[in-house]
Amino acid sequence: MTRVQSWVIRALRILRDDLWTARADPLPPSVWLRWLPHGLVCLVALGTTIANLDQLADRYRLGPQFGTLCALAQGGAVVLALWRPVPAWWLSLTVWALTALGARGELLADLPSLGGGLLDPPRPAAHPELPGWPWGPPGMVAHCVVLLLLALRVRTRVAVEALVLTALLTYLIQGGIGGANHTPTGVLAVALFAVVVLIGAALRGRREARHELVEQAGITAEERARRTLLEERNRIARELHDVVAHHMSVISIQAQVAPHLVENPSEELKDNLAGIRQNALEALAELRRVLGVLRSENPEDPYGLGAAGTGAAPDTPQPTLDRLDALLDNTRAAGLDVTSVVAGEAAAYPPGVQLSAYRIVQEALSNALRHAPGSAVRVTVSHMADGLYLEILNSRPEAPVRPSPGAGHGLLGMRERAVMLGGHVMAHPTLHGGFIVSAFLPKDGVKPPVRDLDPPPGLELIFPDDDPPPTADDDPPPTADGDSSPTADVKPPAGEAGDQRR
Repeated sequence: MTRVQSWVIRALRILRDDLWTARADPLPPSVWLRWLPHGLVCLVALGTTIANLDQLADRYRLGPQFGTLCALAQGGAVVLALWRPVPAWWLSLTVWALTALGARGELLADLPSLGGGLLDPPRPAAHPELPGWPWGPPGMVAHCVVLLLLALRVRTRVAVEALVLTALLTYLIQGGIGGANHTPTGVLAVALFAVVVLIGAALRGRREARHELVEQAGITAEERARRTLLEERNRIARELHDVVAHHMSVISIQAQVAPHLVENPSEELKDNLAGIRQNALEALAELRRVLGVLRSENPEDPYGLGAAGTGAAPDTPQPTLDRLDALLDNTRAAGLDVTSVVAGEAAAYPPGVQLSAYRIVQEALSNALRHAPGSAVRVTVSHMADGLYLEILNSRPEAPVRPSPGAGHGLLGMRERAVMLGGHVMAHPTLHGGFIVSAFLPKDGVKPPVRDLDPPPGLELIFPDDDPPPTADDDPPPTADGDSSPTADVKPPAGEAGDQRR
């Protein structure tokens, strides 16, 4: 098989797959104009059917029965193109070919015959010249609508194939077979069909490009949100690594120094302490190896809020509550009016609690700078008996808020930090147009146990009787003192009271 034969077979196979199909390609739904395109197409189909009745029956002289059948078929092709454009195109093209060939036979039958001599004038035709053949105006409009709907739903290649086959068949009937006593319309029809296919393909390409743009924007937003969340978790992991590494280093040093603090330590004690130190060093090395890739040179700090490691190596200690004053000073230098209130005496919080408290305040101040320019911010740090309470409150912004490119995961990072330590974070707008962030972190970094809800001693739970309440017509029962009491209080057993509490 030569290359030309294989190319022809491949082209025929593509044509068969593209045009010899009855698949459904409905119009895409519209929110505001859901049925308007369908209604307009149905009106066009009705108009072309009525116009074709006159065109085919009278001008093409195909007879009332055959002309009506062809007119209804071509109008039905327009309606069918709403759901199945390729079969509708075949139907419209076939009906047109049949009507064109039928009209040609009538035209040839009406040709004037020659006289007996050269000077004898020919006899006139029985009918005047047709206004358009092989494409009549109603059929041309109907086929334009079918090709437009075809180009709107299928690939451009399929629409071009349909246009080429229509042009070839038009050339074959008008130029190859030919007719007489008519005005040729093949060139005009093919030009209109090409314009319609070009418009439909352009509209379809525009719709697909817009759809892809919306999908790409959604994917980009999801990727940005996922990346932001991963970056926040990675930063938390780095900070936890620093805290754990500190404690493991302390364990290693204490295990190394402990034998020198005991007089004549036994070999078993030395071996155990050496094992403890070795395990601590191995755990520290493994932790650094796993999380070392998460450490960065310098975390981005666009507002100068004193991020960890600013201007130093990545091994700089993580910030604690002692650096809150420096954080507030940096925020004031960035143009935000910040006041601080400290209540209570600071306890010996674990490093994780101090680090999370610092990060929560830092993120809240960053949000105030970003989303509430010109506002006044109050930072409250309350040292309570069972934990640390933080409150960051900003007033209504004085300047217009610019759109932020962030993904909005700062509050999520705050909540993850607090939940990790057994605390909680609440954030919501205020009635005056500001915003408040409040957080509570347990003192030891452990979620406190659920308190017992039993009533204090001396408090009795009183429950009413199961009897229905007395009405105004009923007499209250007498008491021991002779008085009337509207109700009687009965103390249930301890077990029943406990069930009521639960």
